[in-house]
Amino acid sequence: MAKTYSVVVLVAAAALCMAALFNVAEARKETDNSLYVEGKVYCDTCRVQFETPLSQYIAGATVTLLCRNRMTEEVSVEIEGVTDKSGKYTIKVDGDHADSICEVHLTNSPREDCKEVTAELNAARILLTSDVGVVDPVRYANALGFMRKDALKNCGQVLKDMGFLPLI
Repeated sequence: MAKTYSVVVLVAAAALCMAALFNVAEARKETDNSLYVEGKVYCDTCRVQFETPLSQYIAGATVTLLCRNRMTEEVSVEIEGVTDKSGKYTIKVDGDHADSICEVHLTNSPREDCKEVTAELNAARILLTSDVGVVDPVRYANALGFMRKDALKNCGQVLKDMGFLPLI
C-alpha cells in the first residue's frame, strides 16, 4: 500500500513537471520580440545645449524614430512618438534592427517660445537589437531639446552654481 502511494505521488510530480516544461516552451513561442525606445524632450531655457535645473520638459512634442540600413541607406523604420505630460515618449519597435543605424529626431514642439532646433540636440542614436546582452526590451535615448528664443534672466546664476561659469 505504501509503495503504491509513493508511485502515485511520483507519477503526479512527474506530470506536474512536464506540464510546467510545456508551459515554458509555449511561453517562449509567444514572447513579444518588440523593443521600446524611451526618451525625454525638454526646452533648453538657457540656450546652453544641455539640461540645467531651469530646463522644462515639453508635453505634446513629437519625435521620429528613423532606422536606415547600414549598407543601402534605405529607411527600414519610421515611427512617430509624442511626449506625455512629463516630456517622456515611448516608441514600440517590432523586430531586430541590428543591420540599421537608428536615431530619434525632434519633429515638432507645441511651445511657440521653444521651437529652435540645433544639430547637437536634434538626434539621439539608439541600438535596436537584442544581441547585445541586454535583457530589458527598453532602450533609452539621450534627452533631446528644443531651444528657447531668449535665455531666461537667471541662467547666469544657475550656470555659476553648476560650476560652468567662474565665480566673480
